Amino acid sequence: MSSDKSKFFRVERNDAVVHIVMDRPDRSNAMSQAFWTELPQLMGELAGYETVRCAVISGEGRNFTGGMDLSAFGDIARLFEQEPGRAAYAMRNVILGLQDAFNAIERAPFPVISAIHGACIGAGVDLITACDMRLASADAFFAVEEIHIGMAADVGTLQRLPKLIAPAVAAELAYTGRRFSANEAQGFGLISGVYATREAMLEAALELAGQIARKSPLAIAGIKRNLAYARDHSVADGLDYIATWNGGMLRPADLMTAVQARMAKQEAEFADLLRSGE
Repeated sequence: MSSDKSKFFRVERNDAVVHIVMDRPDRSNAMSQAFWTELPQLMGELAGYETVRCAVISGEGRNFTGGMDLSAFGDIARLFEQEPGRAAYAMRNVILGLQDAFNAIERAPFPVISAIHGACIGAGVDLITACDMRLASADAFFAVEEIHIGMAADVGTLQRLPKLIAPAVAAELAYTGRRFSANEAQGFGLISGVYATREAMLEAALELAGQIARKSPLAIAGIKRNLAYARDHSVADGLDYIATWNGGMLRPADLMTAVQARMAKQEAEFADLLRSGE
């Protein structure tokens, strides 16, 4: 999806790294209907480009995101005027569709880094917990705010956050909806780095993405897939899965390329993944 076709995102490319910018600064990048439609489309398109090896998601303006734009979802409220059973069925499908926007981040064969500044609240937390890594500027703050509007978060936070930080801490944040700082988030283990300014944080995120992009994309894809599998399965299942994965995917070309580059004290160059169907 090119930037000129997107209503919500600006997409910038630097070799193997893609920078996805939420570009609705006048509304604090509140997630309109365009966000939920375009994000899975964009991730799917990028996954089809064999030359993309890492992505960074950031927000333009004062805030990363103010969460879901409730004003754009009047049709959801009107569902409850319908017959209760059918309304509930339709509502479930709406929620599953919203969830898939963030599931698309996990399906991508490359890592996705969220670069957070200012507010990251509500669905913003759902977004960053679906990413592989998270960096923040010192002014960033977070909140699982759904409790303040009388609902349980339903597009990923309650499922992913307890796998990233202590479950009791995740529960406290979800039950209270209180704001917590970037330093707190780093202490919880949610954020891996806090930077003095937004500019320094973005520079660090893009440098991290570039570092990852220089590694074997086949190995990176294997790491991402196996980290997700290990999160959702037992240790024994995870060990069995990685044995099967490497039994099928491990090839001498990348190993020799990496070893020879290290011996020569040079940067290794790895072949891209293939497009689906090639």
